[in-house]
Amino acid sequence: MGMKLSGYRRKERVWLYLFVAPPVLGFLLFGLVPILFSIYISFHKWDMLSDPQWVGFANFKELLGDEKVYKSMYNTIHLMIGIPIGMVLSLLLAILMNRKFAGISFMRTIYYLPVISPIIAVSLLWQWILNQDYGLLNNFLWETFGITGPNWLGKPEWVKPSLILIGLWGGIGGNMVLYLAGLQSISSTYYEAAEIDGAGAWHKLTRITIPLLTPIHFFVIVMGIIGAFQSFSQIYVLAVDGGPEYSGATVVYYIFQHAFKYFNMGYASSVAWVLGLLIFVVTLIQFKLSNRWVYQD
Repeated sequence: MGMKLSGYRRKERVWLYLFVAPPVLGFLLFGLVPILFSIYISFHKWDMLSDPQWVGFANFKELLGDEKVYKSMYNTIHLMIGIPIGMVLSLLLAILMNRKFAGISFMRTIYYLPVISPIIAVSLLWQWILNQDYGLLNNFLWETFGITGPNWLGKPEWVKPSLILIGLWGGIGGNMVLYLAGLQSISSTYYEAAEIDGAGAWHKLTRITIPLLTPIHFFVIVMGIIGAFQSFSQIYVLAVDGGPEYSGATVVYYIFQHAFKYFNMGYASSVAWVLGLLIFVVTLIQFKLSNRWVYQD
């Protein structure tokens, strides 16, 4: 027989349940239930107005032959080019910010501001900057170098580079903070021993700093790939209807179109589940391979 709880213990347990209940109920109502319903509706044809109609695996067969699925997937993977570029820039910036001089806190704050800026407001700002006729970037190119800037968001060949540029501007600050924390956690004894052995700045960077930051490299890569697969808000604002020739549409934008523009919720759910499984597999592979290159101090 279990021990009888005292009045104080019973009251403590009641308060425990009360504090735990909101997040648990929130997850059940707004997380688990929608997930289970999306599985169910992915096997149906449903316009959210009439009753769902069972179609079996028809939605999944349709997406395998849908050209726009492959186009949006290619666009999404193409945006991942910005991940290694952003890692290099963030690390270099973190090294610069890992110094003591007047105004360093202000400088760190300035570089971090894009991370906490409202993404829609930032997207509208970049829409103005990249405008072909009166945009700030094209005016700068013309007045400084005499170069006529391209139609950044109006030509298929320039849409993805523009989105990568915007992603770099918005993401470098967040990764900089991670690298800065990693740099400050590296013991100075490593560098002192290297200096005694005659190592220069390059050798200290490549043989000490970069290897000891591999856990952060791993985190940035994993979160960067997941974030690229889930990119939507900036695409919605900057690449109207997916951009010219659908060159800026990502998979999530494609899902959004079918769900809330064409009211084809069953098909959208099937694409969402394929995307979710793809993210899971890619992330699992990354974790499996991490033992080969991530250094744990």
